[in-house]
Amino acid sequence: MSETNTASRTPRTVKGQTQPAKASASKASPAKGQQRTVTTQEKHGLGIQDLILIAVLLAAGAVLKLTVASFLSFAGMKPNFVIAMYCLAIILTRPNVGQALVIGLLAGLMCQIPMLNATPLVNIPSEVLGALACGLLIHIPMKVAGKLDINPFVNTFLSTVVSGYTFAIIVGLMNGLDLPVIFVTYAVMVFGTAFFNAVLVQILTPLLRKVLKK
Repeated sequence: MSETNTASRTPRTVKGQTQPAKASASKASPAKGQQRTVTTQEKHGLGIQDLILIAVLLAAGAVLKLTVASFLSFAGMKPNFVIAMYCLAIILTRPNVGQALVIGLLAGLMCQIPMLNATPLVNIPSEVLGALACGLLIHIPMKVAGKLDINPFVNTFLSTVVSGYTFAIIVGLMNGLDLPVIFVTYAVMVFGTAFFNAVLVQILTPLLRKVLKK
């Protein structure tokens, strides 16, 4: 009788031992879920490193516009380093639309420095709209053959066109020009500048992504 009782108790002891293991496993799974939630939250918004990168790129754009841009001008075409740098900043940091607008506003306010702008206040709406276009276009995948990402080129080109023609329309209307005349008169300058900016950002984007590990 004692041996039978002992044998019958053994499976119960084993079952009792397996239940804590399952309980511990079930406790471990929420921790993984919490880690995934935290990781997802970290991707939203701009971090301190992103803000520093944006500030550095905007400052670099201002310095380059003051120093290098005049040497690269040709037939009215030259890179606008301020637009190129805030497009590069938006492409690298991928802010939301509101944050992209703030970046454009900061770029426009920076352009109010007399040495950077001969027409006061016009750059504020032009850079805000350019940054808005860039902030919307970063969400559109543009890969050729599934490998080459041409979003930086297309994004910067279109954003520069939006910014350039906004500036041209405001200035042209202030001078009494009609819209068709404005579009024709500024076409070479706007599209030429957009092409320069697009090439520059397309080259710099993959290089900075490797350096910054983005």
